[in-house]
Amino acid sequence: MSLSEVYGMASSAMQANRLWIDVIANNVANANTTRTATGDPFRRQIPIFEQLMDKELAMQSTSFPGDGGESGEVPLNYGKGVQATAIVGDQAPFKVIFNPGHPDADAKGFVRMPNISIITEMVDMLAAQRNYDASVQLTNAAKTMGQKALEIGR
Repeated sequence: MSLSEVYGMASSAMQANRLWIDVIANNVANANTTRTATGDPFRRQIPIFEQLMDKELAMQSTSFPGDGGESGEVPLNYGKGVQATAIVGDQAPFKVIFNPGHPDADAKGFVRMPNISIITEMVDMLAAQRNYDASVQLTNAAKTMGQKALEIGR
């Protein structure tokens, strides 16, 4: 694996985590939105990610030491990074609170609120931030390795 591939994977991870943080910020901003264009409360959004695979290396004939020299199709699971494929609405039920003075309250005084938990959003934000930081550290480590490799030739 070359350093440019490492940079590409780390870059895709940083982009994915930046998108995740953007989605979290949107969820937090709409935590009290009781009415959208559809008439329903805001529904929590969740990004869906998938691994990018190197199609040429996904399946390759390989023999293992000690297996008698037999070879077969073995998945290498050689990734090229990650990408967001969709942002979907969380299908969890809306919260219902009693607030008869609210403009969106029904005849019994209940208001349907978004299915957003600020605690869950903050935990997700910390995970996304730590994943982003790990990708930055990976990039820095690859840069240091490249510099050390150049010093060998001196």
